[in-house]
Amino acid sequence: MKCDVSKCGGSGGFYFLGLIGAAIFFIGKATTFWAGVLGFLKAIVWPVFLIQMLFEFLA
Repeated sequence: MKCDVSKCGGSGGFYFLGLIGAAIFFIGKATTFWAGVLGFLKAIVWPVFLIQMLFEFLA
């Protein structure tokens, strides 16, 4: 199945905005440099935390 960017690429912008928001949130809570680095890494995988919290809510 061939996917054209004009038809299948709309969610990348939302993920990028979520990444920026998560980075601000996690880095803002950091108290040390390494906690900030960990916060940035968490911001990259923020959808995993979202799905985990959803499953905990539904359980």
